[in-house]
Amino acid sequence: MEEKKIKVLLVNGSPRPNHNTGKALKAAMEGAIEAGAEAELINLYTIKNLKGCYSCFRCQRKGFSKVDPVCCIKDETWPYLDKAREADVVIVGSPNYFGYPTGEFRAFLERFLFPKFSYIKNAPLVNPKNTACIFTMNAPEEYMVPGHYDILLGTSVENCKHIYGFGEALYINFTYQFDDYSQMAFDYVPEEVKREYRDKHFPEDLNRAKALGKRLVEEAKQRKNS
Repeated sequence: MEEKKIKVLLVNGSPRPNHNTGKALKAAMEGAIEAGAEAELINLYTIKNLKGCYSCFRCQRKGFSKVDPVCCIKDETWPYLDKAREADVVIVGSPNYFGYPTGEFRAFLERFLFPKFSYIKNAPLVNPKNTACIFTMNAPEEYMVPGHYDILLGTSVENCKHIYGFGEALYINFTYQFDDYSQMAFDYVPEEVKREYRDKHFPEDLNRAKALGKRLVEEAKQRKNS
């Protein structure tokens, strides 16, 4: 019998599907496919009327299965949440906006995580899933701690880890933010400094994203075979 392929869902929470976050997610997808997975990338900004949790609590009622859960509200977002339910690996990406992921990222994560969350003390973890968050940002790495980005962004990672058993972050710093800096009111650093940093480091960042996608698939395979 042919071994069933690992399924990977990559979720882009950036309004620019082909910019830094999108490129990092595509690199992660490339690594996942090289590891033998079946992978799909979705862009949240293309979903009409994307909404976060409705607070209906239907997923917390007695008898609701926590084994293979999905949000009960079948709106425009639901088909993508169902894809996340079916996936063995979910990688969600977002730029950093004022210390937080985008609203679309947060809305999707609420709907993805809450059905799996349990208010029962010491509830066993069933059907774990490999998850990761990729965050891109204009801020340099040395600003992560003073800006509290490690905490503000890391909260999403910790929630994924708590609810699905596995979660990690990949931070990509000091990104080349604009297509044309000459049109922007920007004197944070000279444009050539940003460009030189991008040319040197962004390929390395994409390689890290690719390695992440590959490794998560390999870990998911090991878990399924154990």
